Parts: sequence; structure tokens; C-alpha cells
Amino acid sequence: MPENIGYADIAAHYRQQIHDGTLRPGDTMPSLRQVCDHFGVAQTTANRAYRVLKMEGLTLPKGGVGTVVAGPSSNNITTRVRLHEATGKALESGETSRILEVGTTGADELVAPRLDVSPGTPVHVRRRLVSRNGVPVHVSSSYYPSYVVAVTPELSEPVSTGGSRELAAERLGLAQEQVLEEVTSRIATEAEKSALGLTSRDVIVTQVVRTVTLSDGRVVEVAVKVTGGSTILRWSTPLSGG
Repeated sequence: MPENIGYADIAAHYRQQIHDGTLRPGDTMPSLRQVCDHFGVAQTTANRAYRVLKMEGLTLPKGGVGTVVAGPSSNNITTRVRLHEATGKALESGETSRILEVGTTGADELVAPRLDVSPGTPVHVRRRLVSRNGVPVHVSSSYYPSYVVAVTPELSEPVSTGGSRELAAERLGLAQEQVLEEVTSRIATEAEKSALGLTSRDVIVTQVVRTVTLSDGRVVEVAVKVTGGSTILRWSTPLSGG
């Protein structure tokens, strides 16, 4: 164990255990006293590490128990863009992406105005199921305009690209400039219930519609992400410019 271990090291240790499935949703975290004894730190250091995990949405307080691992989480696009920049991958440790469908469809009333096309206009769609440590996290349907598919023919193949928007932006020589994420709730479709392992008759799911624009103002992707009620949608936004 390294000398002079700090709260960030402790937080990183448990963050990794949560991401790789060593600690699973609902598991009880070690008590602060156990953390202090294991790492040889003061309680203020252990407490600060646990505050970091709580702020990241990885843990939750539970009355009479202590701190437990939160349910499956689905990160927002900012987190995934930064992860891709750092690792070349858009998926975290323990995450897998399974392609459910690839093809062409007519843009519906949800997608068409966001892609700035008329309803019924043919657009490319990729549907996939993202799981973490074998637990379904979300179903995502990504819609691409023709100019994106023209420079990124890989999107027509039923295999994961490791970062479709990033690949398209690189081919176009443009940066991803802005994202609008619109969150609402609705009843799950039968296909969504099947993919997410939801068994109740009428299940409320959370839907996130994500519109990503490039630095030249064109839309590179409209994605519709659907998660079950046990999945936490996680945003973390810095409030200081430092």
C-alpha cells in the first residue's frame, strides 16, 4: 500500500471495485472505521473519500445499514466523451454494448425535427443494449443523417465502433460542440421491456433524447436512450471555472 495515501486514492479504490463488479448494487460498503483501519488514515480522510463516491452517484446512505452501492448508472454524454478522449473507448470497465438492430428507417415526429428533416425522411439507425457487469443499463437508438453515414460506413455494420460520434467527427475534421439532453418519463414498449429485463405489465421508464451538434452547427446524432426505474441517470457538472 502506498505511503501517504489520501482521500482520492481511497475513493479511486472503491470506485474501481464498483465499476468492475466486485461491489455490486445494494452491497454494503465498509464502515468508516474499517476504511480507517484498512488504509491507516484518519476518519476525516475516510469520510471525505466517501463523500466523493456519494457525489458521483456511486453510493447512497441507507438508514440502519450505513452506505450502500447505488443501482446501475448511465453516464451522460460529457462523461463518455471525456472517457473516449482519455482511453479511446466510450465504455467504462465492466460495460458491454450489444447491437440489437442496424438499418434505415423513416424519421418519426421525435427524431425528424431534431435532425432538421421532414418526417419520413430515411435516416440511419443503430440500436444497442448497454450492460454493466451483465446487468442491463439502457437501450439506446442512435439516428444519423446521410452525410454522417457517408464518411463513416462502419455505422452500417452490426458491430460496436467504440465511439460512433467520435469516429464521424474525426473523419469530418470537426469537434463535437454542444449537446442538448431532454429527459422525460413514459410507458416502456414491449421491445424495451424485453431488452431491459422488465417484467411488470406497465413499466415507467426514463427517456433521454440527446441531440449532438458539431462545431459547424450540423447535427451529428440524435439518440434516444431508455432506462428502467432502477437505473440512475448521472450528471456531474463543475460549478467553478477553476
